[in-house]
Amino acid sequence: MAAKELGIALGLVNTYLKRCVKAGLIKVRQAPTSRYGYYLTPKGFAEKTRLTATYLSQSMSFFRLVRVESDELLAFCADRGWRRIVLVGKSELCEITVLGASDHPVDLVAIVDAQAVQTTGTFMGIPVRASTDAVEAVDAFMITDMTTPQKTYDELVAAFVPMRVLAMPFLGIHQSSGGFASYKGGVI
Repeated sequence: MAAKELGIALGLVNTYLKRCVKAGLIKVRQAPTSRYGYYLTPKGFAEKTRLTATYLSQSMSFFRLVRVESDELLAFCADRGWRRIVLVGKSELCEITVLGASDHPVDLVAIVDAQAVQTTGTFMGIPVRASTDAVEAVDAFMITDMTTPQKTYDELVAAFVPMRVLAMPFLGIHQSSGGFASYKGGVI
């Protein structure tokens, strides 16, 4: 069952369980009809707690980083009079950007995501559209696609003015010639 849920081979699950037993993180007890029960040991519970704390800390660091970078991009847009902004990609990045947008004089006019539009018409009160063709009078595009940000960037700069296609630095997008406007001496 664990192998199927995780999408990995059963042998890999068994190997991992054996490593956890050796490390003292879990105990194995035989159950009826050739089955086994796995129990967390006190050491295993402590490790689970540590991993949970690490995950939460990393999640908060990610949130803070995205919030700072999205705020800088939104301020960059506002400083240039770019009010009508389209977010490209419905993701956690998109959600954090939407939360911070109210601090800036910009209007998030749409979220473009071909897959998301199949399940929802709006996200956080913003219309979701299948393509950029479905949105008019746009001042700038912000990439919030975390799955294929480079591909999204390449497609947008091929179709629109590259200086109006913006992305947060942590996405690691490599700019093509003419892409990304600069702010604070860095690259957007």
